[in-house]
Amino acid sequence: MDGKELLSRLKRLSEIEDANKDIRDLTYAQFPGTHCPLMGAAMAVRGIDGAYMMIVGTDECAYYTKRMTIHSEDWGGVGGRCVSVTIDQHDITFGCVKKVKEAFNELMDEYSPEAVFIVTTCVPEIIGDDFDALAAELTEGSGIRVMIVHTEHFKCENHLPGVERTITACFELMQPQKKNGSVNVIGQRMGRFEDTELNRILVSSGIEICAMLPSGCSIDDIRRAPCARVNIVVNDIGLPLAKKMKASFGTPYVFFDKFTNPEHIEIAYEELFSFLDLPLPAELEALKATAEKAVSDAKKKLTGVSFIYGNTPFRAFEACAFMSSLGMKPELIQCHGIKSEDQNDVSSILTAHDPFITQSANISPMQYIYDELRPMLYLGHEYAMRLRKKGIALVHTDMGGGMLGYEATSYLLAQLTHSAEEAREIREGGMNK
Repeated sequence: MDGKELLSRLKRLSEIEDANKDIRDLTYAQFPGTHCPLMGAAMAVRGIDGAYMMIVGTDECAYYTKRMTIHSEDWGGVGGRCVSVTIDQHDITFGCVKKVKEAFNELMDEYSPEAVFIVTTCVPEIIGDDFDALAAELTEGSGIRVMIVHTEHFKCENHLPGVERTITACFELMQPQKKNGSVNVIGQRMGRFEDTELNRILVSSGIEICAMLPSGCSIDDIRRAPCARVNIVVNDIGLPLAKKMKASFGTPYVFFDKFTNPEHIEIAYEELFSFLDLPLPAELEALKATAEKAVSDAKKKLTGVSFIYGNTPFRAFEACAFMSSLGMKPELIQCHGIKSEDQNDVSSILTAHDPFITQSANISPMQYIYDELRPMLYLGHEYAMRLRKKGIALVHTDMGGGMLGYEATSYLLAQLTHSAEEAREIREGGMNK
């Protein structure tokens, strides 16, 4: 395989008009992702106390999910909150609505759940049963809220749509409330929110968290979620729910993702405390100053350093725009698409660079790309020793998954400067041999 041939399949960032068509894979076969949305739905329901998940699908889907949940204390073991409706050939031919109704009645009699998420998998989605209408019927007849989460894998490249659809379905549980000074945290995925800088700022400012989705709340917390003064969205998966709450309950939201640029972090903090009608905490000035000094120091060491961006906890285009502002050069960016929230960062990158763009993240064909582009750094998951043989240093970023705030800036800069020095040593050593 030839690196030039692979690159010829790709478009540069300035050429991307339709992300779905223009951002191409390095191979003809597309990788659908290690985990399907069913796993994402299970991850989300797990953190909602009192909620039951009823999976409708083949025996493989039922076994997969039950095996995943059976050893979890959050699920309650064998007799816990995860139940299944296994469909067969008869159901595929004639529909499975009747069987699901019967199973739901059994669930109500045996467990008396507070709320039920009915999760449909690939086969039920293909045969065309109207589960949304079924949910409305079951809700009216049972007196509890029944929500549908569609998790067909043939439309999704990973498990995240399952998480997003589950927390968005929680909107149906919410009820109008009188506003107070609390916040909701929506979209937390990696690490513990309690360990983040953002949470420390909230605690020191006396700001309470009402509900945290997709984990760390009860059915009652979700019902009361509209009482929060503001929603803090810490990942894209929380945006659909935040937008629905804004439209229905007037709850504003702040998009506070894992930003790396201190200017973006400052704006997020300012928006948050403005919505809360509170002054910015004094400690934020010290955190900001530390981050800005880290930027100034790192810029001297990172100017001219080229890199390929792979799979990291950060926002791909935000992080690449920030690194570009330091004088670094993006050769290729692997991503899952370009969203409206990325447009400003895309424009920022294009003021100085026009990197290749490809789907994230297939490292097998990337081996030939390395030989052609010869970057100094690779950000994401790869084999460090294999990269070293090609004169490339690996930038470790996983610890950033548990960070929100200026701490993410300092962490990323420390990793970049360390790896840039390593790359120089690798290349100097190779030249001296």
